[in-house]
Amino acid sequence: MTPYPVPQVGYGDPNQAPPPVGFHMGYNHQQPQPGHPVMYQPGPVGQGPGPMPMPEYGAPQMGPHAAISPAPAGVVPVGVPPGLEYLTQIDQILIHQKVELLEAFIGFETNNQYEIKNSLGQKIYKAKEKNDCCTRNCCGALRSFDMKIKDNMDREVIRLIRPFRCASCWCPCCLQELEVQAPPGTTIGYVSQDWNPCVPKFSIKGANKETVMKLEGPCFACNCCGDVNFELTGKDGGKPIGRISKQWSGLLKEVFTDTDNFGIQFPLDMDVKMKAVLMGACFLIDFMFFEKVGDMNQRNTVFS
Repeated sequence: MTPYPVPQVGYGDPNQAPPPVGFHMGYNHQQPQPGHPVMYQPGPVGQGPGPMPMPEYGAPQMGPHAAISPAPAGVVPVGVPPGLEYLTQIDQILIHQKVELLEAFIGFETNNQYEIKNSLGQKIYKAKEKNDCCTRNCCGALRSFDMKIKDNMDREVIRLIRPFRCASCWCPCCLQELEVQAPPGTTIGYVSQDWNPCVPKFSIKGANKETVMKLEGPCFACNCCGDVNFELTGKDGGKPIGRISKQWSGLLKEVFTDTDNFGIQFPLDMDVKMKAVLMGACFLIDFMFFEKVGDMNQRNTVFS
């Protein structure tokens, strides 16, 4: 496994200027060119204008219009959940939270929505929180939720499930946890908070809750004109092998909205299921440390 960090350009280089809007960033691995279709994100085959409804993964396909253009036979790695094949080709993901006008102007909390992109700014997935109005506005950043992550054909490929937990860094018996399923209904891993009164720490776990990696953030998880980095290491610690970064979005966005930009970097040869679990860790970090509810000047910094 290549030590982190390795890029001389692009994401993760401390000497490079912050990425521009749209996340068009350098990348030292081969990537699709702008304007080309994203590999393993095929479109429907058929005639007629407008989008075609796509079947869920595992559902039988019937009729000529149900066909899609699949990936070439024999190139999909064994054991990769359907819809996650593209993750085998990349070592970084960019997540952009959409601005909700109702939330920005009156502070009424709405379901969070995100776009998930590759390093060229091409959208590869989209994510949307599923929650009710009462839970969002009464429980705030601690709220439980289900989040659906869909591919470019609007098929759900990942589901994130977060139960409601209390909010005290001095209470180690009720720490935060998030379950990751891919495909929905099949658990592939968990993100579990590790108790620490000063520093945010998490364990990245497999389907049987065995610890695979560790994630550790700074003592003060707030980005005052700079990025906030959560370093990824092996289960026994050591040198960082990846990173989740909350990227500085600019003064106006940071103060008046809770729209956030994140970057995730991991080894190219990492198990694709663990890449999906790291995506779940990014969303959990967003809710715990960077979600603002009600008063737009209030920032919830939660350690459990």
